[in-house]
Amino acid sequence: MLSRLAQSDLLRQLEQADSFVSGEQLSGRLGVSRTAVWKRIVALRAAGYGIEALPSRGYRLVRRPDRLAAEQIVAGLPPGGLVGQRVVCLDETGSTNVEAFRLAEGGAVEGTVVLADRQTAGKGRLGRRWASPGGVNLYLSLVLRPTVPPYEAPQLTFLSAVAVARAIEVETGLRPVIKWPNDLLLGRCKVAGLLNEMSAETDRVNFVILGIGVNVNMTREQFPEDLRTPATSLALELGRQVGRNRFAATLLAALDGEYSRFRVDGFAPVRDDWSRYCNAFGRQVTVAVGRQTLQGPFAGIDHDGALLLRLPDGRLERILSGDVSVV
Repeated sequence: MLSRLAQSDLLRQLEQADSFVSGEQLSGRLGVSRTAVWKRIVALRAAGYGIEALPSRGYRLVRRPDRLAAEQIVAGLPPGGLVGQRVVCLDETGSTNVEAFRLAEGGAVEGTVVLADRQTAGKGRLGRRWASPGGVNLYLSLVLRPTVPPYEAPQLTFLSAVAVARAIEVETGLRPVIKWPNDLLLGRCKVAGLLNEMSAETDRVNFVILGIGVNVNMTREQFPEDLRTPATSLALELGRQVGRNRFAATLLAALDGEYSRFRVDGFAPVRDDWSRYCNAFGRQVTVAVGRQTLQGPFAGIDHDGALLLRLPDGRLERILSGDVSVV
């Protein structure tokens, strides 16, 4: 792996140049081979830098990544909040959920947030992979220690979905749709996903990790070709870049507000807010539950967040886990 120092030396040369710099010039200035220069170019691109390369002209820096900075994020939070009491920004990690889980096991204070510029083993629901390139998106995990029985902990998934939807609305003016249980869509394309994990005993929750991934500035070329669901990003929908630090602060503030209300008023207001962002009520949906597929009108969510499906005989079926699609 290339050292950060080696990358910064090359980056400094590109930033100081008025136009293109040839590979030969860079090689001479840095005292390395042209192959080594190319490897550093590749590493910088992986970190989110846009570097144009033209034969016979060399390289030119055209875009800098929006670097995550704990100081900037905390500065954007309202004072006195629980969420964001500690903010950890990592250049790279396997999974922010795994890192937050480790910190929580070590006694991390409630409201601790872990963000990463890039994930090498990002996780989605049902063990699926979450594409996590560097310099473009938001990958974060929040440590909470709610005083609720374990069977109520899944309600926090709906809380985090509402917070993400609100943050998107505030920062972009776009109104996302929440798809049960944990996806956010713009149009028919997924823009954010949630993965919550819990440590609990029989009668108490030790902690819950709210994992959130938002496609902020991802380009079409950065999406994997094997996606199960069409995906988009805020930048693709807006036609412009979105500041990740500001968006992160808005999201953490929304999470803090929703969690504060949840602790006082319970799940009912969260469910009401979630319902306002869901456009499936009364529509025919199919739900894949293991090898079984059910179909019927979507009738909302129960007191614990279970999906309610109206069956042909009029009965309501409670579904705790499955993949939903609108017919």
